[in-house]
Amino acid sequence: MSNLFNHFNARHQVILDSIRTLVERETTSREEARLNEIAGFVANWLQELGGVVELTPQPGYGTHLRARFDFGHASTTPQLLVIGHLDTVWPVGTLQQMPFRVTPEGVAHGPGIFDMKSGIVVAIESLNAIRSLALQTKRPITLLLTCDEEIGSRTSRPLVEEEAKRAAGALVLEPPISGGVVKTGRKGIGVFNLRAVGRAAHAGLDPRQGVNAIVELSHQVLRLAALNDYERGVTVSVGLVNGGSALNVVPAEATVKADVRFWTPEDGDRVVNEIRGLKPFLEGAQLEITGGINRPPMPRSQKNIALYEHARTLAAEIGFDLKDAVVGGGSDGNFTAALGVPTLDGLGVDGSGAHADHEHIIVSDIPRRAALLTRLMQTV
Repeated sequence: MSNLFNHFNARHQVILDSIRTLVERETTSREEARLNEIAGFVANWLQELGGVVELTPQPGYGTHLRARFDFGHASTTPQLLVIGHLDTVWPVGTLQQMPFRVTPEGVAHGPGIFDMKSGIVVAIESLNAIRSLALQTKRPITLLLTCDEEIGSRTSRPLVEEEAKRAAGALVLEPPISGGVVKTGRKGIGVFNLRAVGRAAHAGLDPRQGVNAIVELSHQVLRLAALNDYERGVTVSVGLVNGGSALNVVPAEATVKADVRFWTPEDGDRVVNEIRGLKPFLEGAQLEITGGINRPPMPRSQKNIALYEHARTLAAEIGFDLKDAVVGGGSDGNFTAALGVPTLDGLGVDGSGAHADHEHIIVSDIPRRAALLTRLMQTV
């Protein structure tokens, strides 16, 4: 591990320049042309390292990238799956207000640098180290970089699950919790849309002839709020509300969108059934309910814990105590863990500010993070 740390420390500026290169390619989700371009750009890097690259275009979204490295193993050997995403939440043009910069304190800023372009570069550097230093691995490695993780992995989920079924383990390049803490568990996530249909009427002349869709949905919002069970980790949050056409019209239509999170499949099924079972409150109102669970929970299973303990042992070899935690947010690790694949998440570079204007990484963490990921690629 110390030799690897020294290797990556010597390549510090090269790695930082590569991170800057990716950060300065703005890749908002659904920006198809930009996501196609960055997939092709990264594909060239990986092909230069000897990877067998497959690009899968998704019209309207971008391109998914798979790079396979056999490292001398038979194709029948279960692979190690390393997962990341090329899309970010930042609108095109953000770079003008948040340019890439490195402070004198060694903090690098830029849109998408923490979530998760630095993690992608570290993964590529780890693969390069295995090749250039002639290191041995336990199994073949597939690097999967998707283009739509930030919008729920709409087109990439089947690809993630396909690769996971061939994997002995999964390493996820999402950013860690500040302090470098990796993630061994995540909540499941659901999204629901409720649409109330009432009857329009003049608000001044004959309001009693109307059925107020906003009032109907107000009752439904209270019913949704009553499903929160914080002790069990079940949350139902109404985040978007829309309705009405004019101030003097009894609204005939209104919609709400709710975010649902839960720790166990059983709690997820229960909340889904309760939401889908909601009935109209007002006479004459209609209620339409769509949506469902889009990410299963990633439980802190014994398999995940065993993989974390292995990583913690490796980290100790270069003198740092790798800690773990469970979090409420989701990632593609939810899909791999739900299939029973040992999954370790949050292996990106330490920093903070994901999706916020202070997004940054700590430059000094790059060598140890790269060394840890390389050893995991060798030994999982």
